[in-house]
Amino acid sequence: MAPLVSCREASRTYDASAWPALQPVTCDVSGGDRVALMGPSGSGKSTLLYLMAGLDRPTAGVVTWPAIGGRDALRPGPVGMVFQGTSLLPPLSVIENVALPLLLAGTPAVAATAAAHDVLSELGVDPLASKLPEEISGGQSQRVAIARALVGSPLLILADEPTSQLDSATASHVIDVLLDAADKSGAALVVATHDADIAARLEQCWEISDGRLATDRSLA
Repeated sequence: MAPLVSCREASRTYDASAWPALQPVTCDVSGGDRVALMGPSGSGKSTLLYLMAGLDRPTAGVVTWPAIGGRDALRPGPVGMVFQGTSLLPPLSVIENVALPLLLAGTPAVAATAAAHDVLSELGVDPLASKLPEEISGGQSQRVAIARALVGSPLLILADEPTSQLDSATASHVIDVLLDAADKSGAALVVATHDADIAARLEQCWEISDGRLATDRSLA
C-alpha cells in the first residue's frame, strides 16, 4: 500500500543564514500507523508536521502524498491538522468552525452540522456549540479544534501538542478520541507531544532533536 505521506531528504530553513529548523528527513507514514513525535521545544516537531500537512514546503528535498494525490487534494478532507496554538476562526461559532471543512467539501449544511454535533459530543463540548471562540476557555478551544480536524474522517491525522492545554484526565480522553477516530477510518495518526504517557499509547516513537529525526524506536 502506498504511504499517505512520504518525505525524502526534506529539510526546512527559514533564514538562509540560520541553522535549519529541520535537517534532511526521510520517512513514510502509512494507513494505520500510530506515531508519537517527541522532542524538546524548538526541535523541529511542528516544522515536520507542517510539511506533512502540506501547509509549508521544504527548502530542499521532496514531500509527496502517494495515497492521497497532489497538494491540492489534501484539504478539506484527507488530512486533518490539530494546531498547537489557537486556530478557531473568531467570527464563527463553535459549531460553524467544526462544520466548515465539510461545507468547503460540498457537504449539505444539515449533514455538516449534524456531523459537527456528533464529534463535539464525543469530545464533551457540544453544549458550547453556539458560543464564539472568545467565549470559551483555552482548553475548550483546543477540544473544538480537534473536533474540526476529525469531522471529515481524514486519512491522515496530524496533531501538534493536542493535549498541552488540558488536564491529565481530559488529555487522556482526547487521545482516546483521536485513537478511536483513527481506528474507525483506518487513518494514520501522528501526535507531537512532550508527554511520555501519551507517547506510550502509540505504537511508534520518533524522536527529533536539533532538527534531526530518528524513526527507529518502536513502542509496540
